[in-house]
Amino acid sequence: MRELLFAPLAFLYRLAVSFRHNLFDWGFLKSEKFDIPIICIGNITVGGTGKTPMAEMVMAYMMRTHRVALLSRGYGRRTKGYLEVQPTAHYRDVGDEPLQIKRKFPEAVVVVCEKRVEGIRRIQAEHPEVNLIVMDDGFQHRHVDPKINILMVDSTRPIQSDRMLPLGTLRDLPEQLHRVHYFIITKCPERMAPIDRRILRKVLIKYAYQQIYFTRLESFTPQPVFPSEVVGEPLVKRRRVIALSGIGNPSPFLKTLREWYEVVAELTFDDHHVYRVRDMQALAQLLREHPDTVIVTTEKDAVKMCRPERIPPEVRRALYYMPINISFIEDSATDFLQKLEEDVRGN
Repeated sequence: MRELLFAPLAFLYRLAVSFRHNLFDWGFLKSEKFDIPIICIGNITVGGTGKTPMAEMVMAYMMRTHRVALLSRGYGRRTKGYLEVQPTAHYRDVGDEPLQIKRKFPEAVVVVCEKRVEGIRRIQAEHPEVNLIVMDDGFQHRHVDPKINILMVDSTRPIQSDRMLPLGTLRDLPEQLHRVHYFIITKCPERMAPIDRRILRKVLIKYAYQQIYFTRLESFTPQPVFPSEVVGEPLVKRRRVIALSGIGNPSPFLKTLREWYEVVAELTFDDHHVYRVRDMQALAQLLREHPDTVIVTTEKDAVKMCRPERIPPEVRRALYYMPINISFIEDSATDFLQKLEEDVRGN
């Protein structure tokens, strides 16, 4: 039934995406190059693939030698146009991921603008000191022709066996992978079989300029969202916890929680969920139903807990977030970052 219902829609969606790419290839729509290096970090599937941790890793490395700006659409925000993100901003005005990055890198310029060309021009005009732009989630946004394209690929959802939306999770054509310079395979098992790596290399790598790296998400001990209100030691293994998430693909987060702790309840929302008073009341009720329990959420969700006066005291005292970063398999992170910097500086 699902096949019958969604197959025609997926076919029409593919036609529309293909036609749009043709308009750029034929020159009817313009792809603009800039004299400032632009690193685009994107994907061709819906759901979380680790773009934000990758953006943070690239920024942390590049900020040692460059003046870096991050440009994002600011998905889900209630504002429009060009807006510079401040650490004190509300996530509904600038988007949860840009706010998370700005708080982590307060010295960096972080901008949201749905029109990427306009955003780049404004950054150049208003921040002439910036000499490198990291563009979040812009692979489909072909009005900008970046110097480097990094594509995040979820190892648990192979592109070669995926389908176009809404039948599958592909939002762009696999035929566009020739524009990619670096493939970052995410969520790999810790001991990934060599045959699985060879298959992915064969499927993805078509040109000599393309590189592929295999990574996994590394989680760390949860930290209190409101440190001044939490009393006690860091969370010990097997502690009773309530899982809270509103991200694209919560499976890795939930899997880690179940391995480390005793998960007594789960509250899962859609990606970019707007937390309201009723959600906080639901958490308070879960804490009453499960005594001696804490709440663990994602770093992206923790950014949204920006109005403590709207969060019940018992929730604030019990609220933790789990930091994550991208860990390269076989210690290839240095190789990737050095090659990336060479490409930024080269022609």
